Amino acid sequence: MKLVQLGQSDLQVTPICMGTMTFGEQVNEADSHTILDRSLEAGINFIDTAEMYAVPAKAATFGFTETYIGNWFAKNPGVRQKLVLATKVAGPSRGMPWVREGTGMTPEDIVNSCEASLRRLQTDVIDLYQIHWPARNLPALGITYFDPSKDRPTTSIHEQLEALGKLVKDGKIRHIGLSNETPYGVHEFVRLAEQHGLPRVQTVQNPYSLVNRIYDNGLDETCHRLNVSLMAYSPLGFGILTGKYDELDLTGPLIPDGGRIARYDSVRKQRWGRPDSVRAARRYNQLARDNGLTPTQMALAFCYHRWNVTSTIVGVTSVAQLNENLAAWSTVLPADVLKAIDAIRWDIRDPSQ
Repeated sequence: MKLVQLGQSDLQVTPICMGTMTFGEQVNEADSHTILDRSLEAGINFIDTAEMYAVPAKAATFGFTETYIGNWFAKNPGVRQKLVLATKVAGPSRGMPWVREGTGMTPEDIVNSCEASLRRLQTDVIDLYQIHWPARNLPALGITYFDPSKDRPTTSIHEQLEALGKLVKDGKIRHIGLSNETPYGVHEFVRLAEQHGLPRVQTVQNPYSLVNRIYDNGLDETCHRLNVSLMAYSPLGFGILTGKYDELDLTGPLIPDGGRIARYDSVRKQRWGRPDSVRAARRYNQLARDNGLTPTQMALAFCYHRWNVTSTIVGVTSVAQLNENLAAWSTVLPADVLKAIDAIRWDIRDPSQ
């Protein structure tokens, strides 16, 4: 894997990024460290995490993921310097009062969250600090339509950039990014940064998979023209594109030892667990099998080699899953498979948006 540049920054990363949101819930600390060891051995130099992880988010595991990573750094001196480390500040509460008091995301919240992440990660600097979701009202995270009646006073984009700028000036972060953003949001962050001499957004971390390609509906042009890199998350649609749920009734009882959607009611109720999402995934999974591919192989290959994806974030619960994800890098989908994928999308659009 050749290294790729994130936006206009000096960050050079692998096109596969090690996602870590399972660490602290589905994966214990020892196994998390084993997975990180394997990713490093495989040449991955890019790790993504967030202050609110593990997932599903809850007070009992808040901050566990960053803590696990920090402990891994501590027991492996010199490793931190080899890696590009990305983490995220949570947006407004969204029903998680354990993240911070109040419902907003003030400049003080941003600074305090960053400093807490630095302590948990046991590092002096974060290479890429991202806003996990926007402070403003917008159509994202399962909301299809913008509703201006839901607008409320919130921290302005300019104020957020000023807080991030202070963190850059103080040497606590190197570059900034966004997540779960829209074309308007990306453009406004870049415009205000350039107008006021504040840090420029280098990345946007948004969902991108066979069952959610809304990035292709305009945000791809925005990011291309502004030189903002896409970090694609959930390339396997929270597991529904692996095929492991194809024979399960996800409207039935929870399965304690199953994957995230089978195991957690809160996840099942999200966009990935919608009946339309599951039906769509089963069509893509069958297309893969019909062409001699595993569902995981086809879904990852689709993301890995898209022109508009800079780095694909893979999240796993075992070394075996990580090895499968790494092996998919060598798969290049033929033109007829890509055409069939587009035909399915034309029919069902983006059920997990």
